[in-house]
Amino acid sequence: MKTLLVVDDEVGITEALNDLLSEEGFHVLVAPNGRGALERVAERRPDLILLDYMMPVMDGREVLLALQRDEVTRDIPVLLMSAVPRSSLPPECKPTAFLRKPFTIDRLLTEVGRLLGGPAKP
Repeated sequence: MKTLLVVDDEVGITEALNDLLSEEGFHVLVAPNGRGALERVAERRPDLILLDYMMPVMDGREVLLALQRDEVTRDIPVLLMSAVPRSSLPPECKPTAFLRKPFTIDRLLTEVGRLLGGPAKP
């Protein structure tokens, strides 16, 4: 069973993604901000991180850079989610993939499947 980490400060989004991805057969971890995300990654390495860009405490850019600096976590794929266009991201912010909010369930599952190297269902 693949483990996904959903990182978003909006509880409604984390709950919806947790429910959806759990129903698809994934083990889902949740973190409310970037600092929490790094703590979760240290506890259990996820197969994929779904990361919101704009969050308090530690934003998506900071999390992405921290993951990329660490040899242990740099190869974890990161799907960055944001309402801002990808072209607005700073040049050093290089996620594995980008998903513009709002997105459809089909688009999300397609990206998750692609990043995990197969269909959305594990």
